[in-house]
Amino acid sequence: MRRDPRGRAYYVDHNTRSTTWQRPNVERLQHYEQWQGQRAHVVQQCSQRFLFPQGGGVSTGTAVVTGTEESDPLGPLPEGWEKRVEPNGRVYFVNHKNRTTQWEDPRTQGCVSHLMNQEDPLPPGWEMRITDDGVHYFVDHNTRTTTFQDPRPGATKGPKGAYGVPIAYERSFRWKLSQFRYLCQSNALPSHIKITLNRSTLFEDSHHQIMRLPAYELRRRLYVIFRGEEGLDYGGVAREWFLLLSHEVLNPMYCLFEYANKNNYSLQINPASHVNPDHLHYFKFIGRFIAMALYHGRFIYSAFTLPFYKRMLNKKLTTKDIESVDPEFYNSLLWVKDNNLEECGLELYFSADFEVLGQLTHHELKPGGDNVRVNEENKEEYLRLMTDWRMNRGIEEQTKAFLDGFNEVVPLEWLHYFDERELELMLCGMQEIDIDDWQRNTVYRHYTRNSKQVQWFWQFVRAMDNEKRARLLQFVCGTCKVPVGGFAELMGSNGPQRFCIEKVGKETWLPRSHTCFNRLDLPPYKSYEQLVEKMTFAIEETEGFGQE
Repeated sequence: MRRDPRGRAYYVDHNTRSTTWQRPNVERLQHYEQWQGQRAHVVQQCSQRFLFPQGGGVSTGTAVVTGTEESDPLGPLPEGWEKRVEPNGRVYFVNHKNRTTQWEDPRTQGCVSHLMNQEDPLPPGWEMRITDDGVHYFVDHNTRTTTFQDPRPGATKGPKGAYGVPIAYERSFRWKLSQFRYLCQSNALPSHIKITLNRSTLFEDSHHQIMRLPAYELRRRLYVIFRGEEGLDYGGVAREWFLLLSHEVLNPMYCLFEYANKNNYSLQINPASHVNPDHLHYFKFIGRFIAMALYHGRFIYSAFTLPFYKRMLNKKLTTKDIESVDPEFYNSLLWVKDNNLEECGLELYFSADFEVLGQLTHHELKPGGDNVRVNEENKEEYLRLMTDWRMNRGIEEQTKAFLDGFNEVVPLEWLHYFDERELELMLCGMQEIDIDDWQRNTVYRHYTRNSKQVQWFWQFVRAMDNEKRARLLQFVCGTCKVPVGGFAELMGSNGPQRFCIEKVGKETWLPRSHTCFNRLDLPPYKSYEQLVEKMTFAIEETEGFGQE
C-alpha cells in the first residue's frame, strides 16, 4: 500500500506492474490467477506456431530437441528443418528458414502421389525448386516458364487456394502482421510519453522531443499535444502528427530527401544532404520516427522507393531496381547487357562520374578500375558493380544513421518475415481501390474491352481482397497509392499516363509490368484459371522474373 500526495491510499501489484484504488482480496486474486493462466495459454499457442529470434540460440519453452533423425525410416529432413518433441511426447517440426513450426512432417506433407512421384525423373529441360515458404514448383527451361503443376506422368494437382494457386503458397501477410504486432505488444512499456509541439515548428520540436528520450521510452503509448489547441489525444492527434511530420521531412530547408525522379514521387535519400551539417543526426531521428510509426501502427504521408525498403530488409539490390529511380541509367545498363561492346567499338572502363551540387566526382568501381576496360568476359561484373554504386552513391552514411535510429526502437530482425511491398503497406496503409474508376480509366493495346482475356482480368481483380489489389497496383505502377483524382491522374514517365493492358507474348509467358508507363503486358491466356495462376505468381515473385 502507498499514498499519493493527497494522502489517498492506493495499492501496487508488482506482479502485473499496475496500481488500483481497490483493496486486494481473495476474489481479485482468483481473477488474476485465471487471467494469468489464460495469458500463459495464449503465449504457449503463439510459441508453437512462431519462433521469435533470441540471443544465444533459439528457445521454444518446454520443447526439447530430439536426436533420432539418423534412425528415422523417412530419412533426413529437408535443409533448414529440425524435429522436436513436446514434454507430452507430441512431435513437431521447426522450419528455421522462416522461423515457423508445424505438426506435419515436411517429408510427408502435401499430395501423397506427388511425393511418391518424386523419385521419377523429370522430363528433359525441367527442374524442381522450392520457394522461401517451402513450396515446390517446377521450371521449364525449354520455354522459360514456371508452374506449380508437376510435369511427371501420374502427378495430380494439389489443393488450390482462393486465387487458383496452392494453398501453401498464398501470402500470409495478415498472419505475419499479427506476429509483428505480438512482438510489439510483448515489448511494450506501461504508461505513456507526452510529446508537446508547435505546428509552426513541427520538425524541430519533434526532433527535440524524440531524441531527448531513451529509445525504449518511445515504445510507450503516445500522447501528443499541439500547443494552443484544446483536445485529448485518444489516437487521432497522434495519427495527424505522424502524417504531418512525415510530410515535413520533404521541406527543402532540411535537404534530407528528394523525389526519386520527376515522375516518381516516392522518397529517396538526397546525396547532397551533407550541406546540412546535422544531417546524420536528423537521419537517426527520422529512423526512430519511422520505427515509431510501425511500432504504434500509424501511417506516414509519403512512401519511400522500393529499393529503400529493400535496404531496410537487408536485401540485395538488382539492376531492375534502378528502373524505378533512374529509367535512363537503367536503359543504358540494359543496352550494355544486350549488346556486344567490342563489335560496337564502345570503350567503357570500371569507373564512373557523377555530379553533386555542381561538383563532379570520379569513382573507381574497383581498385585500378580506370585501367580495366569492359569486355564480354567481365561485363557481368561491371553491371553488378555499377548497380551497387548507382544505388548507394553518396548515401552510405545517411542510410546507416537511419537504420541505427530505426533499430533502436524496432529491431530490424522483426521485419525479416516481410518483403519490401508488405513493408510499404505497413507504413503507408491501404486505401479502398475503386475498381469501376480503375476500369473506366484503363486503355488497351491489341486488346479491346470485350476481349475475353480483359474480361477475365477484371473478374480476377474483383475476386481479390483490397490487400491483393494494392499488391497488383504495386506490381504494375510501382506504388499501392492512387492519386487524389483517381486513376485518371496516374503519372507515367512522360506525364499523365493511364493504366494500360497490352497483348504481348505467348500463353506460356508470365505477365510483365512496366512501372514507368503503368503498363501490364498480358499474354493471351486460354482460360481464366491459367490467367489467375500466372498473374498471381507474377505479382508474388516480381523480382525473380523482372529482368527478362
